[in-house]
Amino acid sequence: MILSLGQTPLANSLLTAEELTKPQETYPLDLVFCPACTLVQITETVPPEKLFREYLYFSSFSDTMLTHAQMLAERIINSRRLTGQSLVVEIASNDGYLLQYYKRAGIAVLGIEPAVNVARVAREKRGIPTLCEFFGQELAAQFKSEGKRADVAHANNVLAHVADLNGFVRGLELLLADDGVAIIEVPYVKDMIDGSEFDTIYHEHLCYFSLRSLSLLFERHGLRIEDVERLPIHGGSLRIFIRKKGTLPADGEPVSSARLRQMLAEEATWGVDRLQFYQDFRAKVERLRRELLDLLGGLKSEGKSIVVYGASAKGSTLLNYFGIGSETIDFIADRSTFKQGLFMPGARLPIHAPDKLLEAMPDYVLLLTWNFADEILSQQDEYRRRGGRFIIPIPEVTVV
Repeated sequence: MILSLGQTPLANSLLTAEELTKPQETYPLDLVFCPACTLVQITETVPPEKLFREYLYFSSFSDTMLTHAQMLAERIINSRRLTGQSLVVEIASNDGYLLQYYKRAGIAVLGIEPAVNVARVAREKRGIPTLCEFFGQELAAQFKSEGKRADVAHANNVLAHVADLNGFVRGLELLLADDGVAIIEVPYVKDMIDGSEFDTIYHEHLCYFSLRSLSLLFERHGLRIEDVERLPIHGGSLRIFIRKKGTLPADGEPVSSARLRQMLAEEATWGVDRLQFYQDFRAKVERLRRELLDLLGGLKSEGKSIVVYGASAKGSTLLNYFGIGSETIDFIADRSTFKQGLFMPGARLPIHAPDKLLEAMPDYVLLLTWNFADEILSQQDEYRRRGGRFIIPIPEVTVV
């Protein structure tokens, strides 16, 4: 055990007004560590059908995500010399935010997205062919039998959501063309621990990966990490490039980048396989909790008004674990039109459009989507110009 966040509701189970009077299901949220494979994970697996068939996170509402996706697509088109004969597949393709850039370049694309409502938006709004299914070995075997193989397979911020990791990776090996590459992005567990990013823990995120745990996972299924990059997005992420083992040079010598070798060596140094590295996490989180509650309590005692920006899953974790509700917060603002008019799980705070900030002009805004702080602070320049201030809770409590 590393940290217990108690019983919490599902982070994206936003409530309608009619549901406010009914009790909400909660599940244990406990973070644990395995010294054998170095995987950090939670103990409770909520059925994927319950979590993902209807989903309220749409990637395209974030300008940061769109820019990130466009830059990646343009880079891969050039480096892989993709043409109209190539096929790019994205697993958990959301609303087509990434595949749209390949499609515009005349490259064939296929999205695989289990959320019915999100897949519909990808097909109808962006014209992205999207299969509404969970990805795994069975679906990949079907593709292979149909002669459908991916020259490039993307899987951004989905691996942590997968209950059957081995089945997913076996499917990835089947999906890839012999000379294909899989590009996977996951939040990095070291950044989570170093930055006290406990709010990235929720029931959708079953696993929290180190490079070592990823390497062990892919090696087991005939795949090999060729290269790795560290990214600032989502509070710190890894982007890994994966190839089939059989496509390595004929001399049999493994190919790996200097960055990959260096990072694996660094992980051994900081103790990726030792519990000691993770044990201070709980103390960091409790210190953060005291500091934020003291600040909010002091502001309320001075008669200041406080609202929240970001009806995010990570925001749900923070509000519910810290016990912050309507006694402190007036409402939540969020850019997603799919969330507006609903209520935050557990805390049951109403969600409004960002325009509400200028209308109400609260003294302070607690920014729960801190991972997009630069984007949101820029969007809310007028609110700040009028004297409004933002509280950024992570990695440390800061008022700007």
